[in-house]
Amino acid sequence: MNGLRVIPTWRHGQERLYVYGEDGRNVAWYDREAGRVNLLTESQREAVLAALRPFIAGHVAVGPPPVPTPVELARLSLHPDDDLAPNRPGEALLIALDRDPAPQRRLRTDPRRRALAAQQTVGEALDALEGAGWRVLHSVPLPGGGLIHHLVIGPGGLFALHVLPAYRQRVRVNDPQVTAGRGEPRPLLRDVRADASRASFALTAEVRAGLVLVEPSFVEVQVAPRGVRLLTDPEVTGLARTGGQLKPADVEALHAMARDRGTWGRV
Repeated sequence: MNGLRVIPTWRHGQERLYVYGEDGRNVAWYDREAGRVNLLTESQREAVLAALRPFIAGHVAVGPPPVPTPVELARLSLHPDDDLAPNRPGEALLIALDRDPAPQRRLRTDPRRRALAAQQTVGEALDALEGAGWRVLHSVPLPGGGLIHHLVIGPGGLFALHVLPAYRQRVRVNDPQVTAGRGEPRPLLRDVRADASRASFALTAEVRAGLVLVEPSFVEVQVAPRGVRLLTDPEVTGLARTGGQLKPADVEALHAMARDRGTWGRV
């Protein structure tokens, strides 16, 4: 026996095995997923490896803990209340419906629920892009009550997407007006461009505007939208085919900045 104790611990859904000395101080830990033994005391390398031998399978890297990158340091220092990354698609609507549920109606569904379903449909499709190197934030709040439904950051650049539920409705686009079904025309494209411009200012990077129409029956474009990418919900995954704009390190740095609620307070 070398006096070292191995204690398994779960953190953020990952198992780590911590090695403690006789004085109770942590001298190393083994990260199974990364396949790495992180040594805090180099002089105890052999003793640590002997203590961990029953738990290690295959080759592992051994050395001091890696130095955190600036992005990792920013994430670690971010207060949970200021971190927008955990926001769910339609987060703002989920909170609003929880605080003020609409009375039961027989003939008409609460429009907030249709909007929520649309944002969830688009959000789920965007979340699937993370495996291709994209990062997504949902329900990014802007001062004055504004909201970016989905902010997408990846190899193809940055996109601020606004979602319009148009279930089985004919949509007419006549920049800046958008009309869904029998509803009144709304200068929606002007607002979408303004939100993308505010995001560009906050992140000091070009953010392109996008309008996502969810399940329209037909889309008629009378005047093409200027500076706004027009998509239907099945087309959002096509963003993964765009690239050549940002390197992986740039994507992570912009995501770290965007997930901080304080970034958006000055726009």
